[in-house]
Amino acid sequence: MATFLYKLGRLSFRRRHFVALIWVALLTLAGVGAASAPAAGNSSFSIPGTEAQKAFDLLEQRFPGTSADGATARVVFKAPSGEKMTDPGNKATVQDTVKELSDGSEVVRVTDPYQAKAVSKDGTIAYAQVSYKVSGMELDDAAKDALKDSAQDARKAGLTVEIGGDALQAVPHTGSSEIIGIAVAAVVLVITFGSLVAAGLPLLTALIGVGIGVSAITGLASALDLGSTTSTLAMMIGLAVGIDYALFIVSRYRAELAEGREREEAAGRAVGTAGSAVVFAGLTVVIALVGLSVVNIPMLTKMGIAAAGTVAIAVLIALTMIPALLGFAGRKVKPMGEKGKLLGRAKKQDEPGEQGKPAKPNLGTRWASFVVRRPLAVLLLGVIGLGAAAIPATSLELGLPDDGSQPTSTTQRRAYDLLSEGFGPGFNGPLMVVVDAKNSDDPKAVFTQTGDEIKGLKDVVTVTPAQPNKAGDTATITVIPGSQPSSVTTENLVHGIRDAGAGIKADTDANVLVTGSTAMNIDVSEKLNDALVPYLVLVVGLAFLLLIVVFRSILVPLKAALGFLLSVMAALGAVVAVFQWGWLSGLMGVEQTGPVMSMMPIFMVGVVFGLAMDYEVFLVTRMREAYVHGEKPAQAVVTGFRHGARVVTAAAVIMMAVFAGFIGSSESMVKMIGFGLAIAVFFDAFIVRMAIVPAVLALLDRKAWWLPKWLDRALPNVDVEGEGLRATSGDDDGDRALIRV
Repeated sequence: MATFLYKLGRLSFRRRHFVALIWVALLTLAGVGAASAPAAGNSSFSIPGTEAQKAFDLLEQRFPGTSADGATARVVFKAPSGEKMTDPGNKATVQDTVKELSDGSEVVRVTDPYQAKAVSKDGTIAYAQVSYKVSGMELDDAAKDALKDSAQDARKAGLTVEIGGDALQAVPHTGSSEIIGIAVAAVVLVITFGSLVAAGLPLLTALIGVGIGVSAITGLASALDLGSTTSTLAMMIGLAVGIDYALFIVSRYRAELAEGREREEAAGRAVGTAGSAVVFAGLTVVIALVGLSVVNIPMLTKMGIAAAGTVAIAVLIALTMIPALLGFAGRKVKPMGEKGKLLGRAKKQDEPGEQGKPAKPNLGTRWASFVVRRPLAVLLLGVIGLGAAAIPATSLELGLPDDGSQPTSTTQRRAYDLLSEGFGPGFNGPLMVVVDAKNSDDPKAVFTQTGDEIKGLKDVVTVTPAQPNKAGDTATITVIPGSQPSSVTTENLVHGIRDAGAGIKADTDANVLVTGSTAMNIDVSEKLNDALVPYLVLVVGLAFLLLIVVFRSILVPLKAALGFLLSVMAALGAVVAVFQWGWLSGLMGVEQTGPVMSMMPIFMVGVVFGLAMDYEVFLVTRMREAYVHGEKPAQAVVTGFRHGARVVTAAAVIMMAVFAGFIGSSESMVKMIGFGLAIAVFFDAFIVRMAIVPAVLALLDRKAWWLPKWLDRALPNVDVEGEGLRATSGDDDGDRALIRV
């Protein structure tokens, strides 16, 4: 591996014009494809295998032409103080609004509140429901404007009017904080390298990689049914790993220059050593992201594969374009310890200080020496601290967002609150019961029996009469719970209806299915909970095997996996504290607390595991390299920190800044993931990898690198440490077309 990458790095350095041309051409091609591709609609959301999805599919078959997947809007009216919605003037205003809304070309139907009995008991609140032919993201701007204009006309007549539902759904935006994150990354790179040119290389290559990845996603969005969140998350992860991978190779290049090597040779050795770590770190991230497909939620699978593709591009760019750009930069990229004019010149690590005294060890060396002297105390402090941060995770509540999780400044949230005020908290989360009586002798009797049994359950406010289809073999029953959609009580009601349906099935051979957004949310949460353990076993197991090959050790990969579990649990605890409990919610821009996004834990587990292994590979391979070259285990830990701590710290700060930049997103899922990943990187990089890892290695001593002889013979030698490069001469045989491993 190291020899192959060494030759690839030298080839890219020499043929830099050709390499740069290839990547610019790919970026141009992807950009043209994205610009010419049809606009993507709203990504379809399906959960194969769940009861809610089966009921939805049955509705499509038995009630054709109803546009069950079309957008809906609830236009909620509230009468002025002291008046009723049944007053003649207010009633005329509402009916005019209903008539105006019915004229839209994409409108399927509009319900009249007075005919549909959609007026609250006290007469102060009413609502009209608008159904559309297409989804909210596909709805024309003209239709959305007509909806807003109708509401505005009713407001002019003196009514309070708000609009709920997904008809006004908008493409999420990330805000200016994303740019701030990139700016912070630029500052950290300048401080790390002391040169604008060296600092600019990781940023440039990361932006090119993300540009290719996101453009490809945009170009394929319509054909592959990719939602807007897919490209946002690919951008988030692609930027972070792209900058980090390039940072490690540029840093190793400067270290090779400091040892007196020629620039082409230094580029080859940088790619051969640090590039090997980049390959395996990238593989762990790709495994974690692609592994999301085991959950069998199409949207999550697409998000994971798209982000994994962007990571793969980041790895390829780091291995080829970075050495090419180093060739263009020439002497503008200084050897390690030699700063440019921007920050002045600093002493090299082996350069004597004043009056011939040895240079003062850097901070990484001093910290590692401290940990090696007191490993048990550092280990206990780190584990206890992360354990305390993880405590809120025991109160984790999962759910999917609805209008109740929107900021109070939005019309959707105000409509949600008005409906709760007029019709009860459960009105915003109605349950749709689908009764399939095709195999029953008396379908009508089954419909009546089902409605009667549901009425006898707890927390049921309203059960509407069954609405059969034309064939009379299937009917829908709407159930209004007494509790809000995200409550445990509503979840218990869903399970109660399903239990009652099992009894009806036994008696009449009819299937009773519960669906609707509330039931779908419950099914999603349960499916994700059930998939978490198999996902962890698959991803951690594959990565564990990969790390055994990289480190040629059993205990080091085991320690890496356990450290990851600590950091991810602590990060989940922080997410619960902020987004569910409301701690520091104002600082994070969280206007409404509530359950944590159902997909958040499993998605964060996947991404954080991949990123955690990044730092493990980058830091511990330096230790392994020193150990292989003859140093004692404790000294190898210090050597690894001397060479790697500064760069790993810079990489972690950059990754935190990039992720934190997405906290400004208007999309609650992106905001939550941005915060969760930023805090997880902090816990993993600065507590697990910088404190717990050296403490454990110091306690294990030589046992840390133990590997059974039979397994050592069976494993392939990938030579991540670059041992094979010691026998490689500085001269290459020119531009060899064949590069062998």
